[in-house]
Amino acid sequence: MWRGLLLRSSTCLLQVGAPRFLLQGCFTSPFLRPLPKRLLHGPFPIPWGTGYFLTHTGTRGYKKDTKSTLEFPVTPVTVTDIKQYLRSKDIPFHDGYSCLHIPSIFVDLSTRKEVFSLFIDKTTGQFLCKDTLVEGSWEDLQDCLEVMQKDGEESLNPNVLLGYPESVEEQEERERELREVQRIWSTSVPLTDLPEDEAQLIKTIFQITKISNATLKKFGVRLFKPTKSLVFPWFGGPDSSLKGVKLLSAQRTETDKVTYNEATVPKSNSYYNLFGLPLVGRLDSELVVTGHEFDTMAVSQATGLPSVALPRGVSCLPPILLPYLEQFKRVTLWLGGDIRSWEASKIFSRKLGIRRCSLVRPGEYRPCAVEALARGKNLSNIIKASIPAAHKSIVSFKQLREDVYGELVNTDQVAGVKWTRFLELNRILKGHRKGELTVFTGPTGSGKTTFISELALDLCMQGVNTLWGSFEINNVRLAKIMLTQFAMQRLEENLEQYDFWADKFEELPLYFMTFHGQQNIKTVLDTMQHAVYLYDINHVVIDNLQFMMGQENLSADKFAVQDHIIGVFRKFATNSTCHVTLIIHPRKEEDDRELQTASIFGSAKASQEADNVLILQEKKLVTCPGRRSLQVTKNRFDGDVGIFPLDFIKSSLTFSTPIKGKHKLRKVNTKPENEEEDEAPAAASKKEEVKKEKVEKVKGNTKTPRTVKSPANGNGAVQK
Repeated sequence: MWRGLLLRSSTCLLQVGAPRFLLQGCFTSPFLRPLPKRLLHGPFPIPWGTGYFLTHTGTRGYKKDTKSTLEFPVTPVTVTDIKQYLRSKDIPFHDGYSCLHIPSIFVDLSTRKEVFSLFIDKTTGQFLCKDTLVEGSWEDLQDCLEVMQKDGEESLNPNVLLGYPESVEEQEERERELREVQRIWSTSVPLTDLPEDEAQLIKTIFQITKISNATLKKFGVRLFKPTKSLVFPWFGGPDSSLKGVKLLSAQRTETDKVTYNEATVPKSNSYYNLFGLPLVGRLDSELVVTGHEFDTMAVSQATGLPSVALPRGVSCLPPILLPYLEQFKRVTLWLGGDIRSWEASKIFSRKLGIRRCSLVRPGEYRPCAVEALARGKNLSNIIKASIPAAHKSIVSFKQLREDVYGELVNTDQVAGVKWTRFLELNRILKGHRKGELTVFTGPTGSGKTTFISELALDLCMQGVNTLWGSFEINNVRLAKIMLTQFAMQRLEENLEQYDFWADKFEELPLYFMTFHGQQNIKTVLDTMQHAVYLYDINHVVIDNLQFMMGQENLSADKFAVQDHIIGVFRKFATNSTCHVTLIIHPRKEEDDRELQTASIFGSAKASQEADNVLILQEKKLVTCPGRRSLQVTKNRFDGDVGIFPLDFIKSSLTFSTPIKGKHKLRKVNTKPENEEEDEAPAAASKKEEVKKEKVEKVKGNTKTPRTVKSPANGNGAVQK
């Protein structure tokens, strides 16, 4: 049935080989070696490269994705404002770790399961009713409460907020995804129903031989045979119905290594599953949060503790899931065995409330949970040895000792995310790191925005959640540039491929601020903080600084205003553990002079506060292959600096490092071609005459023997 439907292009196809789905953490550990070839070509082969694709067929429908842009709320709300409003309406509330709990206004008093089942996020004011799954903004909740008091009602019908009409395209897409979920789930089979040898082979391929069949059955893990993928269900809602699935498949690379790829239905930006949550009891007070489903099953099997897995690994903790974690007095974050997971643990603990969180440090003796289980480690002892997330302002080296050791062991991961398109930049900067400030400059018209968009796109394709603040060009034009760089071709010449590339581009964790032109720094900063909390943004690009200064006090010194803005971004990057890339125009320089760090517009504050300074150099009197180059003049991480040439490919709007050696920058010959040909023989003959005169002069000097280097081999020879 499946193959027939696929051939008729009437269903969604699930791609399992997209690089953006590459799992990190427990599957990149050196402990887990590549699988033997006999397993990959045995009696239960994996159809390498024959995956399914998540593409929609039929007529194109234009719609606006509200998650692709970030607008600053008109009236930012604080937890103090929320509490004062609730008190003024005589509404009881409980002050939780990350949410305020109030009685649900969408459930009748006689049918309420819990007293406090409506949760209000302390940071954003967003609310969620766990009984009805009604959610909305703080303004929506205020409107509902006002209507209730005006009409004298004790509760409201949930359809008040659920009844917003959907467009035809949105309704069809939602129904199609639900049918797809049901189809995958109904055609998949439990591993316990497979023959023992096939089930063991599947467990070996996914390296979960230590996880028992009873645990797999307990968590509802199945096998989807058409792609030999493991299926993890998403059960949610008051009735614990099936809302989605995640598929994990194995794929062999060109070097005969095995990578594990995952895909979700519905799409990743709508997939909010806490895997294992239905197995958690109402009275449980301790929880272990992991970054992957395998880790959750390993913790549950080895310790018996309730455990859940994040929907998108360590890259994101959606605030909509925080109400489901409010009941626990202690939350242990065991997100993996590498330094990136350790950084994510510290970020997530701020959302969950650092007072109740403890973190499992990465290290040789504390790998990810499934790897620890395979090694025979005691998972209970590892959890007991976790450290509290709360910390004081002063620490000793004893408290930092394990962190220092972790950085020494994980040197590559400490260096940050590597670029795939700019390998020379990896050699100099070593990688893209959180919490740093990068200042980028270049001559006007040299392609600063185009280059930095590809630089950010490279990281975004590897899972770095990116927020763009483009004040100089509008978002439509910027998105067009990035889509062209993503597809590596001009789509205006291949419009039939637009939907294919747009669907893939839409899945990237990329967001745009809706500002354009001059903006106030406070408004922009509040939007950035909102985005970091809501979307776990790791990289913010500001293009450019000069547009940030237009709304500031005009009577103040412009250099003092610039210093203030740079200081604000520096503080934001440090406190939010988010990388900020700030584009600054240079001062007016002569066209024949190279830019330097001192060429950055303003005072020395920018270069002092920055961790990295990048300059896009442009030579006016050079040939095309070496016309542009990227220079790193400051690198606070390890001090390496350098410069390398760039080639601009106009058809794809991309920059790339030349493959064969370095291009020598040479001046353009402005003389006519015929003059150049006439002068060539004359120059060659003159060179030969000078050479003969030098040789005769040496031979004529017979008074003292001297050493002369032969032009052929350069060796010294004594002549008399």
